[in-house]
Amino acid sequence: MLVGHKFVQPLMVVFLSLFMLACGGSDSPKQEIPQVVVVDPQISQFSFLAENNPSLSTDVNLTISANKISGRFPADADWQNMIASVEHTGSSVVVNDNAQTTAVSVQDFSGVQTYTVMMADGRQASYSVDVVAFTGLPIIYLTTAGEAPIASKEDYVDGTVLIKGGRDFADTSSAVMKIRGRGNSTWGIHPKKPFQMKLDDKSTFLDMPSKKKWLFLAEYSDKSLLRNTISFEMGYLSSLDWTPKSTFAEVFINDEYNGTYNITEKVEEGSNRVDIGDDGFLLEIDQLERLDTDDVYFYTSRFLVGIKEPELDWDSAQYTYVKKHINEFETALFSTGFADPVDGYAKYIDVDSFVDWYLISEITKNVDSLDFSSIYFNFVPGGKIKMGPLWDFDLSFGNVDYADSRYAEGYWVKDNPWIARLFTDSIFVDKVKTRFAYFKDNQNLILDKIDAYAIKLNLAQQENDAKWKTLGTYVWPNPIWYDTYSEEVTHLKDWYNQRMAWLDNALNDL
Repeated sequence: MLVGHKFVQPLMVVFLSLFMLACGGSDSPKQEIPQVVVVDPQISQFSFLAENNPSLSTDVNLTISANKISGRFPADADWQNMIASVEHTGSSVVVNDNAQTTAVSVQDFSGVQTYTVMMADGRQASYSVDVVAFTGLPIIYLTTAGEAPIASKEDYVDGTVLIKGGRDFADTSSAVMKIRGRGNSTWGIHPKKPFQMKLDDKSTFLDMPSKKKWLFLAEYSDKSLLRNTISFEMGYLSSLDWTPKSTFAEVFINDEYNGTYNITEKVEEGSNRVDIGDDGFLLEIDQLERLDTDDVYFYTSRFLVGIKEPELDWDSAQYTYVKKHINEFETALFSTGFADPVDGYAKYIDVDSFVDWYLISEITKNVDSLDFSSIYFNFVPGGKIKMGPLWDFDLSFGNVDYADSRYAEGYWVKDNPWIARLFTDSIFVDKVKTRFAYFKDNQNLILDKIDAYAIKLNLAQQENDAKWKTLGTYVWPNPIWYDTYSEEVTHLKDWYNQRMAWLDNALNDL
């Protein structure tokens, strides 16, 4: 080993010197080597104290994970003007280059803010501070005159409405409105009620096109809260003229939380809703026991057809005209020459709208779309009968215990009398097969939509269930129910996948 004395000796001297310094002599005090402690820039606590924030009744402490700080404000917090208390190791804290004084500086937390801890030596660390307002959804405050209950489907209650839009929507000031109940089984059976609100003046609402009437769907039977919304998403992919827009919101009635609602456009006439012009008709296949006393309707040989728009008198010229025309279509459909492209059913209907309405109703296996109700179609004189818009899909995707529509296998809407007859025409069948391939190609898109909405509703579904306690219990007419929201969403996706696989095989066999 080539180690020269000129290297070994000095090294030994160094080691001995360090040893002596460390140990010290018996006659000299022990000397300590000073330790240098390096402090990293960091935030150790982030809070909003009630004593500094009048809109809080209790302190709000946020969670710190790595460089992300997160939490929730209560619904009534003034999150655009909040004072944070920040414990940190730095010489200063800045937001957008503005120095922050803990327990003093006012900050807007309606969006994600970046807090940066600065050290005297120039080192720094940044944290994203993400505090959602309540559940992250817009919040609607309904206030009725004298705090009167909304107890009737017939009689409106006067009141006001305002919106705290959060991050996705603009806040609105208080507006005059009136509100009543709506729905059939959803009104009569369930404690969480759906509503129809009518504004004093036409206005946009949660960024939806301007109109007076808006619906609040309770989605009580649908624990995923998603079946109507996902059916509408299919409608947006379709050739149907119009599908209602909707968005989720938290609803407070007279300052009491009433749950998460699906706020939707109403199915009604209008240039930005069902555009039937000045002389068109909006019609619905319905049941006599569901009609109001002043509703106007007529019969075909297969259905009761309610005239939703316009308001008509019995036996008026318009009433006689539309009744005659729809019956002429049905007669042609069931005639021996029904498949004739000139004088058969194609003379009367927009076939593509029938195909898309059928497929969405069949894919979702919507129980009411067989022959019961909410089967909308419209007709403008000089044009053709068009199916749509889609409506009332909370009992779709297998969410029903009183009919075979609960199962992912088997046809359902194909047995609707009009649709069943159309299926005896090979040209119609070919159109259905071709169009189903389009919806099949978009299957993953729909699954992604389900996931995205479920994430968006993560906090909302917790608050909604805390209010109504539906998870893990039977709610009419659930055929199956789960303890958690994630399981409900997984079941919805699994059912949809099974349904698409069955239809893919079944339609190819026709």
